[in-house]
Formats: sequence, C-alpha cells, structure tokens
Amino acid sequence: MAERMLGGPLPIGIRAWDGSVAGPQDGTVLVLRSRDALRRLAWSPNELGLARAYVSGELDVEGDLALGLSQVWGLVRQGVTRRPRVSEVVKLALQLKVLGRNPDAPKEEARLRGALHTKNRDREAISHHYDLSNAFYQLVLDPSMAYSCAYFTSSSDSLEQAQHNKLDLVCRKLDLRPGQRLLDVGCGWGSMIIHAAKHYGVQATGVTISAQQRDHIQRRIKAEGLQGSVEVRLQDYREIRDEPFDAISTIEMGEHVGEQNYPSYAAALHRLLKPSGRLLLQQMSRGHNAPGGGAFIESYVAPDMHMRPVSQTTGFLEGAGLEIRDVHALREHYVWTVRAWAQTLEDRWDEVVALVGEGQARVWRLYLAGGALTFEEGRMGVDQILAVRRTSTGRSGMPRVRRELVAR
Repeated sequence: MAERMLGGPLPIGIRAWDGSVAGPQDGTVLVLRSRDALRRLAWSPNELGLARAYVSGELDVEGDLALGLSQVWGLVRQGVTRRPRVSEVVKLALQLKVLGRNPDAPKEEARLRGALHTKNRDREAISHHYDLSNAFYQLVLDPSMAYSCAYFTSSSDSLEQAQHNKLDLVCRKLDLRPGQRLLDVGCGWGSMIIHAAKHYGVQATGVTISAQQRDHIQRRIKAEGLQGSVEVRLQDYREIRDEPFDAISTIEMGEHVGEQNYPSYAAALHRLLKPSGRLLLQQMSRGHNAPGGGAFIESYVAPDMHMRPVSQTTGFLEGAGLEIRDVHALREHYVWTVRAWAQTLEDRWDEVVALVGEGQARVWRLYLAGGALTFEEGRMGVDQILAVRRTSTGRSGMPRVRRELVAR
C-alpha cells in the first residue's frame, strides 16, 4: 500500500508492532507501535493522521527524523505520490484488523472557539503556543529568549550571538537614538525592547496578548533595573492609542494577524508611527497565499496563522500609506536557527519531557525537524521589511546610500 501511494520503492523503512518489516531497515525507520496508529491513518490518511499517531506515541521514528521527512517530501515534490482510494484503505484496514472508532485526538491538539481572528480567539491561539511554559522556552531558546529567526554573520556564531546580531540589526535599521519612543508589537519575551533600551537608550514599549510573556518581561525589567526605560502591556495591537512612536518593530507577529485583518494591522502601524518614523517588520512568507504550515502546524503549534508571498505583504503596507525602503531575505538563517533549537531540544530531552510532557515534546521534535526542512527547501521564507511613514511633504528621513542603513 505504501509503495503504491509513493509510486515506487519505500525511501524509509517500516516496522510494525508484530515485528513485520517493509523497506530498508538500515536508515530511518517508521515504527508502528500499535494498531491505533493505523486506525488513525484509516480515518485520516494524511498529515494530520500521521501527526496524531506520532504525538500520541503510537508511531515513532528511529534514525534521522529530518532525513526521513526529506526523503518522503522529495517523492511528493516529484509528483509521484497519490492518495489511496477509499476501497484500498478499507481493504487494508480489514486485513490488519484495525477497523474501529477513530481514537480521540491527543490532548496537545488545539481546540479554539469563536470566529476567526476575533480578539478572544486570537488570545486563545497565542496562549496555546506561547503560554506553554516560560521555563520550557528558557530551556530551548537562547538567553535573550528571542523566538524568531536569528542573523548569523559568521559560521562560528553561536545562537546567542546570532540573536544579538539580529536585534542589533533591527535597531540599526530603525536608526534608534537615545530618548526615542520604540513600540514593539507582539514583543514575545521582551528580547527586542530589553536590547533596544540597554544598548540604544530608547524608551521601549512592548505589547503582547500572552500573560506568561508579560509576567516574564516584568520580572526581567526589574532584575535589570530598567523600570524607567521599558514598559510591557497585556494589550492587543487594536487597542494601542498613545501614538505617535518614533519607531516600530514587529518581529514575526504579522503571521498571527489573519488575511482579512492584515489591512487594519498595516493601517494601525501607519497610524502609530510619527511622520518620518521607521517600521521594521520581520515576517515569514510562502510562495502562495495560504494558512500557515499545514494541518500539523495549524492543529498543534500555531493555530490560525496565515502566510503569503512577501510581495503581497509589502502591498498591504503600501496600501496603508507606508513607503517600502528595503527588503532583506533571511531564509537560510532560519534553517540554522531552527536546527540550533532542535539540537537543544534533543540534548535536554528528559528536562523537556519533565516540563511539558512527552506528547508536547514530540510536537516540538516534529515541528522543528519539519520547520528546518521547509526553510531549507525554499517552501517558506522570512524577510525583514523596512518601511517609513513619509511626512506631508514627502520627506522620508532615510540616508542617501543603502550601506548607511546598518553602518553604526
């Protein structure tokens, strides 16, 4: 059945609960630990069925998970795979005695309520992913807890150095100066506002709709003596009213806004920015306009995400009155970033399981393995977009030559 679906010999091995095998056994091997794994696939013969079986522990992978995903995706990309006919699935299910009710979805699967991208549903979606545990993110991320693409200026850069490079790059592109007001929309665990206040002397305000993120930042502000320089709010971007700001950063927040809301999001960024002020938006992209990442990501990692080609994002910003001055692609940097997170996850696996449980640890193992591959193969990208709000007379305040954007 698997070979008929894939259109050729199996690129990875399969071993079932009864010891039976198929395909090569000297590389990546898919292990079916119980009939429930196939029962899930009989009900959902797709990515979601596989993800549910893996997260629940009914399906496992021995060997290099990323390599196995790459090998299977290579066949999908070549167009040789096909969906099995219902009759084939039923016949196989009967032969293997796996007919039965669909097992309940793992508890790690998101269950959101309400209309798409209302404030309450957005809070639920953000909480599902970002309120997992501050301790978990402190364990997996770098010390600044920057949960976004880093910037590796050298092959010897550590993840911590690369995240410092990224934060500094954003500050330089925004041309931050002491005493200016910076707004960071979707501020995460505060890496940007803390960095900008400490190294550039700005008055930094961050907004998040994650209570755990807000609490972490408040503790960090106090610990670093930044009470007079940094403020964090539990606030939706639609509720910000104390404009204008000299500069705005929004780092991998736009993916959570939604397609219908994006024009309003862009308009809010324009409204909140003073004339001649700069916006730095870092955002993931896809080659086509689509919900984010597929059924697994939507169900287990980041519900309600939406990504589009970078050209469409710049179009929204221009439609709101912002002038695009620079677009900087960082796709390969995300491969290196995600692989660093994945290595930490594996190195500290027992600690991760103790913090969030084995099911959630499995979610992250699959998420990071697939994520690195997606960026490596160019199915997703990430870009820094620098824009400016012109004055009424058209003044941008931008430097004459491009190299001066990051020359400090």
